[in-house]
Amino acid sequence: MNTTNDAQVPSGTREQTPPSDGLQAGLKNRHLSMIAIGGVIGAGLFVGSSSGIATAGPGILLSYALVGAMVVLVMRMLGEMSAANPTSGSFSAHADRALGRWAGFSIGWLYWFFWVVVLAVEATAGAVILEGWIPAVPQWAWALIVMVVLTATNLVSVGSYGEFEFWFAGIKVVAIAVFIVVGGLAVFGVLPGVDNQTAGLGNLTDHGGFLPNGAGAILTGVLLVVFSFMGSEIVTLAAGETANPQRAITKATNSVIWRIAVFYLGSIFVVVSLLPWNDPSLTEKGSYVAALDSLGIAHAGQIMNFIVLTSVLSCLNSGLYTASRMAFSLGGRGDAPKSFARTTSRGVPLAATLASVVFGFVAVFFNYAFPDTVFLFLVNSSGAVALFVWLVICFSQLRMRKIIQRETPEKLVVRMWLYPYLTWATIALIVFVLGYMLTDTEHSGQETVLLSLLVAAVVVVIAVIRQRIGSGTGSELERNTAIRQ
Repeated sequence: MNTTNDAQVPSGTREQTPPSDGLQAGLKNRHLSMIAIGGVIGAGLFVGSSSGIATAGPGILLSYALVGAMVVLVMRMLGEMSAANPTSGSFSAHADRALGRWAGFSIGWLYWFFWVVVLAVEATAGAVILEGWIPAVPQWAWALIVMVVLTATNLVSVGSYGEFEFWFAGIKVVAIAVFIVVGGLAVFGVLPGVDNQTAGLGNLTDHGGFLPNGAGAILTGVLLVVFSFMGSEIVTLAAGETANPQRAITKATNSVIWRIAVFYLGSIFVVVSLLPWNDPSLTEKGSYVAALDSLGIAHAGQIMNFIVLTSVLSCLNSGLYTASRMAFSLGGRGDAPKSFARTTSRGVPLAATLASVVFGFVAVFFNYAFPDTVFLFLVNSSGAVALFVWLVICFSQLRMRKIIQRETPEKLVVRMWLYPYLTWATIALIVFVLGYMLTDTEHSGQETVLLSLLVAAVVVVIAVIRQRIGSGTGSELERNTAIRQ
C-alpha cells in the first residue's frame, strides 16, 4: 500500500489545483452541493422537533429562527476563513493559526470526540429501525453491519463517500421538499382528496396563543433544537478534497440562509399549522409522522422510518468522514500520531479512519453494556461541543480577518457582515445560550454543559502542557505550512 505524507506547497495554489497534502480531489460539484444541503438536515430534525413543539408551542419557530440565525453568522465567519485558506482541518487549523496551538489542538480533538460518539448514537438508532423491519437479526448485529458497511465505503475513496452522501442527502432533501409542498397545500385547503379539519393557520394562535407557555419557552426551545443544526460546517472540511475548494466554500456559505429557512423553518411551520401544538399525537408518534397521519397518508410511520434511517446513515457516513479528516489534520500538525497524516494511494487517511471507527465501535459496545453510566457520560460530555466549536470559530475570525488582510487580502472573497460587530454579537448569543443551559435542570442542559466543560478543560490542559514542554512533532515551519494547506 502506498502512503503519502503531507506535501508542503505554497498556500496560494489550492484554489486552482487539487489537494497536495495526500488527499485527493475526489469530490465533484454535485457531491459538495448535496453535502452542503444535507449537512443541515440531521436526524434530530425528524425525531427531536416534537419535544421542542411541546415546550414552546408555535413559538418554536422563533427558537429555530434564533438558532438558524446564529448558524448562518457562524458559517459566514467560517466561510471567510476557509475560502481564504481551504484545509482539511477547517476551523481547527484556523484556530491553531489565529489563537494558538492550544486552541487548534483542543477544538480539533473535542470535535473528533463529538463525532465518534455520534457514530455510536446513530448506529444504534439505525439498528432499532432495522430490527423493527427484520427482527430475526438482533439490534447489536444491525449496528455492527451498518458501521462495517459505511467504514468500507469511507476506506475505498473520498469519491465513494461523496456518492453515498449524494444519494442519502438527496433522499432527505426530496422528502422534506415533498412534505413542505403537500403539507403547505393542506394548510391552505387546496390539497386534492384531503379534508383535514384541524389544518390551518389558526393553529398558530388559537390554542393558547403563539407563545402558550410564555416567552421564556423560546429559550428552552433553543436548548432543545440547537444540536440538530450541528453538521453545517462539514462542507468546509469536505471542500478541501475538491478541485476548486474556494469556489465550493463560497457557494455553500452563500446558500446556507435559504437552506435553513426552507428545510427547518419551512417544515416546522407546516407541522405546527397542520396540527394544534398540544395535540398528543405529536409526542406519541413524532411531529412529522403525526402531520402525515393527519393528512390520511397510508403507512406514514414506515415512510418516516425510512427517511429517518436515511438521515441516520447520512449522519454516520458524514460523521466517520469528518472525524477521520479532523484526525488527519491533527496528525499533519503534530497534534496526533504521524500515521494519521498518511494516506493510501486513493487519498484515504487509513489510520485516521480506522482509529475513529475503533472508538466508535467501543462506544457502541458501551451503549449496550453500560447505557446508563459510561455511554450516558460520553453523550452528555460531548453534547455542548457544537457550541464550543461555534465559539472558537467566532474568536478565530476576529483574529484571522486581520491576518488575511495583512498577508493575502486578495483571498478575502467571502466577508463577514458588519465585522466585527456581528461577530461579537454572535459570541454574546452563544455565551448566553451556554449560561442559560446551566440553569436548565429539566432537560439535562446543566449536566451537559458541566460535563462538556470538564472534558474541554482536560483537553485544554493537555494542550497547554504539550505546548510548554514542546512535545509536538515537526518544526514550526512545517507546522505552519500544514496549517496553511
